[in-house]
Amino acid sequence: MDMKVQKDTLLARRKALVGDMQEIEHALDAPMPTDWEDRASERQGDEVLEALGQAELSELKRIDAALRRMEDGSYGTCQTCGRPVAEARLIAVPEAAQCISCA
Repeated sequence: MDMKVQKDTLLARRKALVGDMQEIEHALDAPMPTDWEDRASERQGDEVLEALGQAELSELKRIDAALRRMEDGSYGTCQTCGRPVAEARLIAVPEAAQCISCA
């Protein structure tokens, strides 16, 4: 497996996530409408954005952990059982910390 390609993939996804999270934060910081019905609708949208932001934050943490594993040489080794993580799994899910059996 080409580690440079894997690292570039992780870094590109990380950059996209950070950009998305900044857009979400900006949208959540927008002033609320004064109309009660519009405000209720806006709040529902904010709840969706908050959930999306949490999911992206979780993915960002997994990517950062994978980048640290690349640095310390443990990338591609299952963090649970110590066996190698299949190359196909790492290509599909570059931030994977576990083999398919342990996941």
